[in-house]
Parts: sequence; structure tokens; C-alpha cells
Amino acid sequence: MRKQDFGIRDGPWLGLGRSDVARRRVVTALATMALLMGAGPVRAQCSRTIRVPMSPIGMSVVTSGGALGGVYPELLRKISTETGCHFDFSVVPRARQEAMFGSGSADLLVPATRTSQRDVRGDFIAMARARPVLISLLSDRPPVESMRELAERRELRVALVRGFDYGEAYQQLVHSLREQRRLVLEADPVAVARAMERGMADVTLMTPSIFAGTLMQETRTRAMLERLRYEPMSELGWGESGVYLSRHLPAHDREVLTEALERAARTGTFWKVLQRHYPAGTYEDGLRPLGSPVGPISPAPAPVK
Repeated sequence: MRKQDFGIRDGPWLGLGRSDVARRRVVTALATMALLMGAGPVRAQCSRTIRVPMSPIGMSVVTSGGALGGVYPELLRKISTETGCHFDFSVVPRARQEAMFGSGSADLLVPATRTSQRDVRGDFIAMARARPVLISLLSDRPPVESMRELAERRELRVALVRGFDYGEAYQQLVHSLREQRRLVLEADPVAVARAMERGMADVTLMTPSIFAGTLMQETRTRAMLERLRYEPMSELGWGESGVYLSRHLPAHDREVLTEALERAARTGTFWKVLQRHYPAGTYEDGLRPLGSPVGPISPAPAPVK
């Protein structure tokens, strides 16, 4: 009668007793578990679907044919894979996005510059350093060095995005421009670019990467990239840009998302995603990695071919 072969005689267990075989199998199983645990973060699912309304903003959030792409949608999809959290994306105007976050009907405000007003409503996770500047088309007009000076230059019409916020000094400027009837408020950066292209506005205030990323998406406006003039405002230094988590989110969900976002910033994952979407020469004057030194701003971005 032929003996049944359990794979012990001809394998790596040759010459071992039953207890030795059992012991080695336990060691192998433990080693496999350790490798799996070391392969990536443990999935810690959120308690519910995370609501994330978004508005087109440069290459950070791109909407095309009903689909969402860009830096932050890609980053959040990576985080979804890591954590098991599910994100429900929707496209809304920027002002509506801000209002939804304030009312608690949006769980994330992304991307966002850190301000004291937003800090009241959510927990901020920094992803990069950011600096808004005055942007216009090249001309021989005298320079503008501050928002106070901009408020006094009544010949300049200013186009801004409804819902953008760069702090108290920025909000004071908005109020002043509105009183002077020099303010052109638009729904998104695309509309601001068109207003400047058509001569309906002379300047705008935003992070250069937002404006450059917007121009890159349309053939008609792409040529404007080589004619941009950047002027830093004395009241607007380098701050932080990133993601706000609503305090309406359950504590466990905030903890999971905070850990995932901070890890993406700390390991350089966020910056690698950003560089995949923004060509060199279109973001450096307004976006830097966290902890990086900041130098003087250049007058215009390098041409994009």
C-alpha cells in the first residue's frame, strides 16, 4: 500500500520532527504577518462616507466632462486606498463650497489657505507653503507693493474669486474695492482669467499656481503665461495651504484622515503628486514644500511649451 505524501519528506522540512515542523510553520506565519503589516498603513475605515465638494482651482482641482482630476482628487483617492475611507466628490462654485463647509454639510474644505476665520470651523492640515501675489499682464504701469497701495490705485480694476480668503487684510481690501465699485467678483479662476483677457479687469490676487494652472487648461489663454507679471504684497507673506477637516466629522474619522494627510505631507507623497500635475516653472513662486526656505519672488514664470 502506497503511503500518502503530505509534502514533508521532499521539502525544506526534511529530517525534522513533528514539533520542529510545527514550530517552523508558526515562525513562517509570523514573519509573513510582519511583512504584510510593514507593507503599508493598516486600513482604518471611516464610519461613513466623507462629503467633499470641490471647485475648479488651477491644476489642484480639474473638472472635465463631469470627471474630477488634479492634485487633490488624486491624493484623496490614494488615501481612500490606504484607509478604506470613501470620498463622495461633487463640483460646486467656490463660494458654495465655503458655505457648505461652514454649515457642516461638507466634511472637507480643499484646497484652502489657513485663516483664523476658517480655524473656528475646522482642523487644518498643512500640505504646502503658499503665497498669493498680485497678478497682471506685462505693462509699463508703476509697481504696486501693498494691498493698501492697491486700494489707493483707483485706476486698477481688480478681479477676485468669490469665496477665496487670504486673511483679514485681504477681506478689508475686498470691502474697500466693493465700496469704490472697482471689484469684479467671479465664480472661479477661469472666469477671472477671461475677464483679464477681455480687458474687463486689470489685476487679480491669488496664488500664482492657481492662475497659471488655469491658463494651461485652455489653448486660448495659454499664451498669457508668457505675459504674466507677479508682484508680492507686503501684507501677504508665505503662509500654509492644505485641507480643513470639519469638526462635524466623528472624532475617529478626523483622527484617521489627519494621520493619512500628515503622512502624505511628511513623506513627500503630496509634493510628488503636485509635481505630476504642475509643470516646472508654473508653481514655484507661490507653492513650496513644508519647511523649505523661501526666497524673493521672480517677476514671471518660465514659459511653458
